[in-house]
Amino acid sequence: MSILWEQEVDSTTYQVRQAGNSLRLYTNGVFHSQYNPGRPVTGSVWDLLFLPAFFYPPGSIRRVLVLGVGGGAVIQQLRRFIQPDTIVGVELNATHLYLATRFFGVSGNDVELVRADAVDWVNQYRGPVFDIVIDDLFGHVDGETQRSVFAGRRWVSSLTRCLSGEGMIVSNFGSRLELMVSAYLSHSALRRSFSSAFYLGTAQNYNAVGVFLKRPATTRQLRDRLKRIPQLDPRRQSSRLNYSIRTLSI
Repeated sequence: MSILWEQEVDSTTYQVRQAGNSLRLYTNGVFHSQYNPGRPVTGSVWDLLFLPAFFYPPGSIRRVLVLGVGGGAVIQQLRRFIQPDTIVGVELNATHLYLATRFFGVSGNDVELVRADAVDWVNQYRGPVFDIVIDDLFGHVDGETQRSVFAGRRWVSSLTRCLSGEGMIVSNFGSRLELMVSAYLSHSALRRSFSSAFYLGTAQNYNAVGVFLKRPATTRQLRDRLKRIPQLDPRRQSSRLNYSIRTLSI
């Protein structure tokens, strides 16, 4: 693995490393993003953030909000497989935004990158609603990643206000326990505001991704649509997709 770019900013060391054709972003040694345009499926947690879009029929996802850009891996996966009209990415870290643009190719008329505190931005947002909101707000403490924003009632309510009538929130957690005690499932009124909920995981990570839809959905719908795309069909040996899914009771 070679280092393509390295710089220290405000006592934080950033690196872009190359492993084969894959680019990886590290912040103080913490692995934040990976993307390979020739192999857009990573087999890791980033796949879990864009896969829920397949709960919806092709062409129905027009606007996506990504909170926590990092190197922009999930944005590139959305562009590759979903092709929404607009992806808005909100990221507090200016260096991450710079690297996402310079090295990871996150630019174009379909992408708007915003440097802002995600909590402030969401609370102040009054624009067009989104079909999908992806909450991937993570920082690092002592070399370990952890969520930056507690998924309590206020935060979940704020995200819900950004959704379209049949929209969906995809929220990344550090563990399944963290997901299960979040307001999505522990607060009765918020739980009832969704029609379907799912847990996504992968054997390579402890992360638990919660998926909360304001429309009825089934795991079969997701699996059937994935089978129609060779790179995402788990039955094919060439597919790197590796995930598990469970329905959550709401």
